[in-house]
Amino acid sequence: MIPFGSQRASGQDLATHLLNARDNERVELAEVRGAVADDLHGAFAEWEAQAHALTRCSQYLYSLSVNPDPAQEPLTRDQYRDYIDRVEEKLGLTAQPRAVVFHEKYGRGHCHVVWSRIDTDKEKAVQMAFDHDKLMMVTREFARDHGLTLPRGYFREEKGPQLSLYELHRQRVTGLSKGDHKSQVTGAWRESDSPKAFTQALAARGYILATGNRPYVLVDLYGGMHALPRLIDDKTVRTKDIRAFLERDYPPASLPDVDQARALVAGHSKALEKHCMAEARAEELSQLQARQQQRRQDLESRQVALRQKQHRERLALSRQQRERREALRRAHRSKMQQIRRGWAQRRPRGLAAFLGRVSGVELARRKLEKFRDRQRHRAYLAAQAALKTDQREERQWLARRQRLQRADLARKLRALARLDKRERRSLEEAFARGERTEGRGGDTRMPALPPELLDQARVAGSRRAREAAAPAREDFNKAGGSDKEKPPRDSFDRAAGGAAATDKRESAPKQKVRRYGPKKDKDRNNDRGR
Repeated sequence: MIPFGSQRASGQDLATHLLNARDNERVELAEVRGAVADDLHGAFAEWEAQAHALTRCSQYLYSLSVNPDPAQEPLTRDQYRDYIDRVEEKLGLTAQPRAVVFHEKYGRGHCHVVWSRIDTDKEKAVQMAFDHDKLMMVTREFARDHGLTLPRGYFREEKGPQLSLYELHRQRVTGLSKGDHKSQVTGAWRESDSPKAFTQALAARGYILATGNRPYVLVDLYGGMHALPRLIDDKTVRTKDIRAFLERDYPPASLPDVDQARALVAGHSKALEKHCMAEARAEELSQLQARQQQRRQDLESRQVALRQKQHRERLALSRQQRERREALRRAHRSKMQQIRRGWAQRRPRGLAAFLGRVSGVELARRKLEKFRDRQRHRAYLAAQAALKTDQREERQWLARRQRLQRADLARKLRALARLDKRERRSLEEAFARGERTEGRGGDTRMPALPPELLDQARVAGSRRAREAAAPAREDFNKAGGSDKEKPPRDSFDRAAGGAAATDKRESAPKQKVRRYGPKKDKDRNNDRGR
């Protein structure tokens, strides 16, 4: 098995890549740990927010891909989890948030694990020093414990340089690897004895010589740019040797730039691409669109269901709050009626009523009853205000919760749009790769460029050289370096020599020379000027 781990950022792009169902026959999100969201885009967004809020770490993720050897027995889920736990412990990522995704591509199962490097308790990122060496140690131990055989390509000394993202993209689009390009250009170099023969050999293999950030680059038939020295597989050939070989007949100023070369080969490459598989590709595109539409319909149906559920929650809360207000009002009214009935029953009659009015006791009793009524009314108003405050907070909390639910679903829709775009781009790359492979007849050698295309490249290079020299020519003319802008009289005088020059000096008016005498007060100072 071959693990590959790296620190990285751009969590949204990584989540889209891991969920790409176009490039994988099966995609399974097995685990999301340490995040509120249950999807990759949401979890990676949370971990990015933690990185920005707590640390200055830019590469807040550690991504690991585990690729078992297809020649051996496939790993079980328990074996995958055992290996993941070992790696997690060895790298110091124990209990860190993580996500596990299983892929199956061309019948080959593999696994992707992504950890968050941010330790929220310590507010710092977990250091990943010597992670490749630690991965090699864990892999050897795991292979020994489970009886697996490590492939020869696993060892570091047998690995070649890793391809860049641009080279991987060009390989997916064209179907040609870097080794294919290197073998073609090396063959052209070895069979050429002059710069002209070399450019013709390159054209016969589908390359055009151009200039860019480096003096000499190659643009292939499909618009890809390559550094010429890197495609010559000969350790005795240096970059300075290539420049010395080409600069006499093909100086960089006389070559077309990369954009001009791409424009030249674009029309020719489109003419070579065949479209006999248009129906099959249209069917594949329709199948992809159907899968994406089904996936989108599921999410949109969840959105409609969420909208209806939130509407029912708002109605239920409104009804519940109204019932609570009515219950408080009824309780207050019932209590007041009960108190008034008690007062009416306890009110004195006959002689007691007469004595109460005469003595003033009745007046005091009425004032006391009114005072108690005001107290009860103020208590009712306070309870009513507290209930309104609680109900307003409940409505705000419900609105906040529903807004977050809608935002989470809208985020998933945006992530789905990015995923659809990535899958369509993968399908377009597969279409382009199929067309170009078919145009080559399944060969790793590109079709030859026509001679008229090389003539157009030379014309474009000459035009570019003239345009580059135009500003310098204008500056030279403005500075008087050209005799065309000077009158013929000045040219004749300059050619005539001393006589004409003497006449001009004699005819010129004499200028007064102002002489300054020494200042006596300064000349008396012996230290002046030291």
